[in-house]
Amino acid sequence: QVQLVESGGGLVQAGGSLRLSCAASGRTFSSSNMAWFRQAPGKERQFVAAVRWSGDSTLHADSVKGRFSISRDNGKNTVYLQMNSLKLEDTAAYYCAATQRYWGSAKQLYDYWGQGTQVTVSS
Repeated sequence: QVQLVESGGGLVQAGGSLRLSCAASGRTFSSSNMAWFRQAPGKERQFVAAVRWSGDSTLHADSVKGRFSISRDNGKNTVYLQMNSLKLEDTAAYYCAATQRYWGSAKQLYDYWGQGTQVTVSS
């Protein structure tokens, strides 16, 4: 059982940066694979990035590769998404997710979801 709470969203101008945080409760965080997804109105929830439980391997969607970076601090039970060079198309609600199973980009892999934090990029 994992409870996830995202924070750090907000309004930022294009080219700017934000760092999202996802604080997890539960004893199993350190063994959970974590991911970020995002969803814009009228669109499917899309994969952004994932990190394995150990933090030694990450996966980033092509659309954010080189701009976003996922990381985790198991000592703080927190996963981060550092977002740089933000674009208008990055505007979405961002959700963190956790799974005790295999990690990857598929939504179906993740059992636990946060409430989301809104990121709005303006010109």
